[in-house]
Amino acid sequence: MKIAEIFYSVQGEGILLGVPSVFIRASGCNLRCRWCDTPYTSWSPEGKEIAVPDIIKQARSFGASHAVVTGGEPMLFDEAIELTQGLGMHVTVETAGTVYKPVKCDLMSISPKLANSTPEGSFQAQHERLRHQPDVLRRLMADYEYQLKFVVAAEQDLSEICRMAGELGADRNRVLLMPEGTNPEVLRERGAWVAEMCKKEGFRYTPRLHIDLWGNRRGV
Repeated sequence: MKIAEIFYSVQGEGILLGVPSVFIRASGCNLRCRWCDTPYTSWSPEGKEIAVPDIIKQARSFGASHAVVTGGEPMLFDEAIELTQGLGMHVTVETAGTVYKPVKCDLMSISPKLANSTPEGSFQAQHERLRHQPDVLRRLMADYEYQLKFVVAAEQDLSEICRMAGELGADRNRVLLMPEGTNPEVLRERGAWVAEMCKKEGFRYTPRLHIDLWGNRRGV
């Protein structure tokens, strides 16, 4: 399985915000979000092939009770099944919800991609074709404890979020809105009006705690 990094930090997003967790970041993605904050796993995938038992050994060495299998898109990898089954921790899988695999997962953190994610250029058509897979999303939501985490870049994103959440029959308490950005000042400015969206629609707000604490850098 191609791995970009394994590190120990706190969960910076979602309903498990602040929980100490070991992060296992797979490298490789079927999408190319224009604002991707881990381009080293998508636009220019880095990393090395590591056998699943070695990934598990390294992850367990931190002594954490929670693991986050993320990417890139970890659900592209068949090895994700063996990995999640063998970790022996509370496992969160972070996915865009475009691919289904029968992983062992305590929280499926699904981040459906809005129109604001579509890039210009050679990846535009592929990204737009793949970014929204309602049947996959519904299956993930039916089979796992889930959260739907939407990246909000502009106020006009709200209508698309409401439409998508309604079509999926999502529990609004499991719909989280997160401001897009990798700069603390930008996140604070956007966060103010994203929070107002949440108050209006009954969604939950999530910050990007790791950006607030350490800035936009790897391994945190």
